[in-house]
Amino acid sequence: MKTISFLSDAIERYVKYRKASGRDSYSYVKNIILFDHFCAREYPEQTELSQEIVDRWCKQRSSECTNSCLSRVYPILNFIKYMNKRGMAKLELPQVPRSVPKTYTPHHFTHEELKRFFDACDNTRPRRGRSATIQHMTLPVFFRLLYSSGMRTTEAILLERDDVNLENGVVSIKRGKGYDQHYVVLHDTMLDLMRTYDGRIDELVPHRRVFFPTPDDKPHPPVWVTYHFRVLWQSCNSSHAIPYELRHNYAVENINRWTHQGFSVHGKLLALSKSMGHRQIESTLAYYSLTPAISDIMEYTENQLLKLKTDEKED
Repeated sequence: MKTISFLSDAIERYVKYRKASGRDSYSYVKNIILFDHFCAREYPEQTELSQEIVDRWCKQRSSECTNSCLSRVYPILNFIKYMNKRGMAKLELPQVPRSVPKTYTPHHFTHEELKRFFDACDNTRPRRGRSATIQHMTLPVFFRLLYSSGMRTTEAILLERDDVNLENGVVSIKRGKGYDQHYVVLHDTMLDLMRTYDGRIDELVPHRRVFFPTPDDKPHPPVWVTYHFRVLWQSCNSSHAIPYELRHNYAVENINRWTHQGFSVHGKLLALSKSMGHRQIESTLAYYSLTPAISDIMEYTENQLLKLKTDEKED
């Protein structure tokens, strides 16, 4: 999407500023562009940003929940701060509603559900055409990558070929959430799959830049992930699930494997946190509430601590 309003130059400079600051985000920029199109559509004769435009955009709509409103509004508030600080505008920041704590519980995948899902990925009906062939090759690999690595969906679709080291299986996440670059180590079976995919897709999109490309070597949009996951999931399962829950599943499955491993859990938790791109370990700790085996893990760790204190007293 391109900028089309009187804000085009300011938005382009702002986007470059965010990229240079290491804060590149697809969803963030998308909301800025939506605001730009709103200005062009509703205020075609306008030449500068006004308080009326800002207030109207930031008002919560009857069709959206509080958190959806905040996701739409916060990028614009930061854009206004950027303009005010540089003397490009003198606008008041509108009051926005407070965020509401999320009570959403991710879907707990069963082994049978996942098996049916990946069977469906492997057996999509191939259609004619280059685009359909690329899609048929990409879906099984893409969703297995989400499942086996815990990557965010946006991180996976924005991967470039240079980000994936197919020799040692290390993936560099440069366009993730937040500021920090982080790394993901692929499982050996996933690395083999990625190598095979890379060779086959290169025949269809030679000298490509994007690892999972469209026919014109661009990243797939997020709606591509959502749509195909929904179609494939509903073709073989009656429960409700979304692609991002594969990331939740990755965290929970890892934590479940740590039962009865005592103090080594802390080191494993830190490694998991880094791999998932969490800036704070508290974000990873949130998955403990979703882990069925947590009581065993906590009980064993507490017993180890008690034993250690007893041994110290005896010494």
